[in-house]
Amino acid sequence: MSFISGSISRIVYKGYERLLTQEVQSEKVPRHVAIIMDGNRRFARKLGQMTSYGHRRGAEVTENVMEWACEIGVEYLTIYAFSTENFNRGDEEKDKLFDLIKLKFDEIVVDERTHERKMRVHAIGDIEKLPEPLRESIDNVELMTAAYDRFNLNVAIAYGGRQEIIKAVQEIATKVEAGELEPEDIEEDTISNHLYPSGSAALPDVDLIIRTGGDERVSNFLPWQANGSECAAYFCAPFWPEFRKIDFLRSIRVYQSRMREKHHSVTIRAAHFLKALGKAEIEEVRQHSKSKK
Repeated sequence: MSFISGSISRIVYKGYERLLTQEVQSEKVPRHVAIIMDGNRRFARKLGQMTSYGHRRGAEVTENVMEWACEIGVEYLTIYAFSTENFNRGDEEKDKLFDLIKLKFDEIVVDERTHERKMRVHAIGDIEKLPEPLRESIDNVELMTAAYDRFNLNVAIAYGGRQEIIKAVQEIATKVEAGELEPEDIEEDTISNHLYPSGSAALPDVDLIIRTGGDERVSNFLPWQANGSECAAYFCAPFWPEFRKIDFLRSIRVYQSRMREKHHSVTIRAAHFLKALGKAEIEEVRQHSKSKK
């Protein structure tokens, strides 16, 4: 009986997954999705396992999400793998996590899907704080994928949002002091171009930020790229190793709903503006437009 029940559940899940996929693909998808992958350690504790087990299971889900993002046409995926605050964790946990991240970078280089997707990989953060073997793997994966531009994977590691902005300001101040940049020429793009990834084109604004694990906060993640764009946010209860495709698709649907609301709001404001204008003002605008032709 349980086997039959399980089979029915899988059939229903697959049907719902197909429905959600069709729905999200019928509208514009976010260009840049950023994910705070929270809950690996709590997932492991719930199962009575070592922390490293949760990180390994979480890494498997990350691979799935990369596939799902490519499928629906996301161009940039930024994942929060290791924050500057995570350096406060125990040495054994950090070493195992660094080894796992290194392994995944090495696998990306030889994975046929990387080259089929034309996937470019960047590590963003204070990379110099990482162990040398991991830094070497980062250099290698960035070099081997440098020519690709169809899909961009950014791995935030040794990353802190405030530290990123401080670094950008310091670099800009150095250029001002050297006479390479005038203070009055500093604009938003100036700051964006000095953020991570170093030496490359600036990351586009975040359209959708996802956080798993039940917490509803963004934890110093991409503050410039996310807060300035008023991106959509999707917070969900499952721990990262439990994150499913339908959770991902639901997050995309939240973004699309947000876009519809914004479009509706703009339309309503435009209608109210036209209503507020008198007929004389509207006729004046028309005559002015004709004179410009």
